[in-house]
Amino acid sequence: MVVPTRKKRKSGISAVGRRKTATARVRFIAGNAEEVIVNEIELSKFPDQHLADVMREPLKLISQTIGGQITVKVTGGGAHAQAEAVRHGIARLLLSMNADWRTLLKAKGYLTRDSRMKERKKPGLKRARRAPQWSKR
Repeated sequence: MVVPTRKKRKSGISAVGRRKTATARVRFIAGNAEEVIVNEIELSKFPDQHLADVMREPLKLISQTIGGQITVKVTGGGAHAQAEAVRHGIARLLLSMNADWRTLLKAKGYLTRDSRMKERKKPGLKRARRAPQWSKR
């Protein structure tokens, strides 16, 4: 009988960031490589630089080298919601690394989970609040 081998998990610090229906699982692994990898794509080679800048904001804010690799797995939601979920996760990760950064991260609003969600569709309506067109005759 062949026993399947499991991947050995690398130890490190982890955090979760969320926005709308997007969830980002962020993990920090200590080392000399200073990089951020999102869904197996390095942030410097990311196709949309605006979204890459959104994800990089907490790291720019602390303006210190973290001395390790940040890997992110993000699922659900759209591109912008995913970027903001990654930003939230990285901010939470930095907070668990150093509690002194809390005032910086909190002032910019990176630690606050944006709870706005899409409103559900109601029965008899076309969307959440859009009623069918009314005709007098």
